[in-house]
Amino acid sequence: MNADISKVTDQVGQQARVIESLRQEVNKIMVGQEKLLDRMLIALITGGHILLEGVPGLAKTTAVKTLAQALGVKYQRISFTPDLLPADVIGTMIYNPKDGAFTPKQGPVFTNLLLADEINRAPAKVQSALLEAMQEHQVTIGNNTYRLSEPFMVMATQNPIEQEGTYPLPEAQIDRFMLKCKISHPSKDDERRIMNRFTRKQEFDLKAIVSLDQIFAMRAVLEQVYCDEKVGDYILDVVFATRQPADYKLAIGHQIEYGASPRASIYLNMAARANAMLHGRAYATPQDVKEVAHDILRHRLILTYEAEAEEVTSEDIITKILGEIPVP
Repeated sequence: MNADISKVTDQVGQQARVIESLRQEVNKIMVGQEKLLDRMLIALITGGHILLEGVPGLAKTTAVKTLAQALGVKYQRISFTPDLLPADVIGTMIYNPKDGAFTPKQGPVFTNLLLADEINRAPAKVQSALLEAMQEHQVTIGNNTYRLSEPFMVMATQNPIEQEGTYPLPEAQIDRFMLKCKISHPSKDDERRIMNRFTRKQEFDLKAIVSLDQIFAMRAVLEQVYCDEKVGDYILDVVFATRQPADYKLAIGHQIEYGASPRASIYLNMAARANAMLHGRAYATPQDVKEVAHDILRHRLILTYEAEAEEVTSEDIITKILGEIPVP
């Protein structure tokens, strides 16, 4: 048993070094935003999708493009606009007048890393075109179903829904994003570095330092990262507290219309183990759960009108739950 633990620890340490080299490569362009990079790496390791939300100018698109360059995977970008059609995302059938037959034309979704830029600027029918791809890793065009290449990840950006000309994402789609990461403005020191770096003309030589095989290797090692049963119980307590807060003596039931879905439990477990892996550990702790909880849960809670009237946010509710649920 000890030999197995030692072997897994060595494997995690090896992957942590690969991740650190990837982090250093991305930081050639990115300044600050360490949490954002951590969350994108967690999405990469777990195979989940990530939604980045922030006002314009916070380098959301640049972050995803930079990571794609450092990964060396197939990369496509879709700029979502109000006139975009579902066929522009997944593809369509093209009629050939010579033989009278229809042939499929695959859309940009056939890639490894898809950047859905400003996803909330397109109407719901276009956003929903991604549902099958995100959940099943396949696309239906006409009467045929086509498998997507592995790995397949959607990294979407959106401006806050209060901005003019945007549409809220359908609940069915937003639940399929493993993480929703809110991006804030950089600190004064970081913004000084950004200003100095990007006000001079210079070339950034980014190299593809992680291969597809290495990504699959990371995911294989993640399967070996240990999550104790007590940590699993803690995850379930946090999720169930969003559905049945009274059972945990939390007076927030009037503020929650719907609690987190079962995907929250799955993703909390996976993200906590991936977070442990980023730090070179072969086991997840309750602290790992706490670190990723807001990004896993914030978009899965539907609040009541009463909560909105009281100006209570999902962030507030998650913070209260984490503060009240006993840590094993």
